[in-house]
Amino acid sequence: MGVQLPPEAEAKIEEIKKRYPDQKSAIMPALYIAQEHLGWVTPEAVQWVSEKVGVPPVHVMEVATFYTMYYKKPVGKYHFQVCRTLSCALRGAKQITEHLHDKLGLKPLEVSADGMWSYEEVECLGSCGTAPMCQINDVFFENLTPGKLDEVIKKIEKEKPDLRLSGTTEELGKGLPKQPRSEVM
Repeated sequence: MGVQLPPEAEAKIEEIKKRYPDQKSAIMPALYIAQEHLGWVTPEAVQWVSEKVGVPPVHVMEVATFYTMYYKKPVGKYHFQVCRTLSCALRGAKQITEHLHDKLGLKPLEVSADGMWSYEEVECLGSCGTAPMCQINDVFFENLTPGKLDEVIKKIEKEKPDLRLSGTTEELGKGLPKQPRSEVM
């Protein structure tokens, strides 16, 4: 059976489809909406997107599996995506990944027992000038060191901020107070 998303999600995808001359162009925002409500791109999410934009499920999966922003399995409430490409690699990305492994006691794409944490390495996130960096949910954290990452984790544990982009409202969560959205000047 198919999945049913809240009425606001259904309305949003109808609004989004009107923006494009070809409905299949709405696959990416539709995947965000499904992921927002289901937590990850489940088989039911793929079917929902397929039905909403009028393309075969395999085409939806092609898009979902190409981009790391779509979770192909459940992730923690706070999911770290550590950039591993050249600029970040040269400036210490491996240290950041190793630090997450040691601190969280997890392997990439494992979820902590409390459901709070997960991490993975990804390709370029487009912030080469502030390397090494990672994206936690949908917010960038740049110029990272293991110590700076520890500070961010402590703040997240204490404040439980909203770091997600809503595909339904098209708004980014409030983020961490006193933490810049970007360090690009």
